[in-house]
Formats: sequence, structure tokens, C-alpha cells
Amino acid sequence: VQLQASGGGLVQAGGSLRLSCAASGRALSTDAMGWFRQAPGKEREFVAAINWSGGTTYYADSVEGRFSISRDNAKNMVYLQMNSLKPEDTAVYFCAADKNPSGSYYSRNYDYWGQGTQVTVSS
Repeated sequence: VQLQASGGGLVQAGGSLRLSCAASGRALSTDAMGWFRQAPGKEREFVAAINWSGGTTYYADSVEGRFSISRDNAKNMVYLQMNSLKPEDTAVYFCAADKNPSGSYYSRNYDYWGQGTQVTVSS
């Protein structure tokens, strides 16, 4: 499985970005999907996850109410809509797939990882 994250960029505080994650090599319709991020000098942290059907979502407290995760199983795509961005959201964002369909907050549970896309929020 290959995961390709895209959509990152430079945005001013208060702005929005939409990240996309495209999967190839295997259908991910039975996998949970997640987004994680890693800022310079910090550990990778959970951002959001979605179960296999899209019916259940999970968010880190720091992004709850500002970010929204969604998926399109027909297109093998996952999205992260990020609104009201803050400078502290600056990081490399990674998408990941978990063969357990329920979804998880923990990076160790994810089986496949994309290469990351840079998000920079200026103040």
C-alpha cells in the first residue's frame, strides 16, 4: 500500500487548508484512517482518525472544532479539512492506515504511512 498526502502549504493564521491522502495498491475501505503531525523537535502526535465507514471520528483536543476528517471509499481517499489555523498547527502532516477498522489514537497501531506534507501557518 502506498499513501500519498498532499495539499499542504503556507497559510496565514485564521486561514484554511484541505489535506488529501490518496491510497494505491490496496483498497482501504475496510481500514481506519488517521492523520498525525510532527513539528520540528517534537514527537509525532495524533490529529484525527476515522473508522472504516466514516461513521465515527476522533480528534485531538487541540484541533476539535477546527479540523474535520472525512473519507471517500469509492475513490480510496481521505481528507483533513483544517480551518481557523494557528501557528502551532505548523508541522509535517502524515496520513496513515490501520487495518483495524475501528480507528485509533495511537500511531503504533497504524500499518501504513504516507510521506507527509508540510503545513506552515504564519502569524
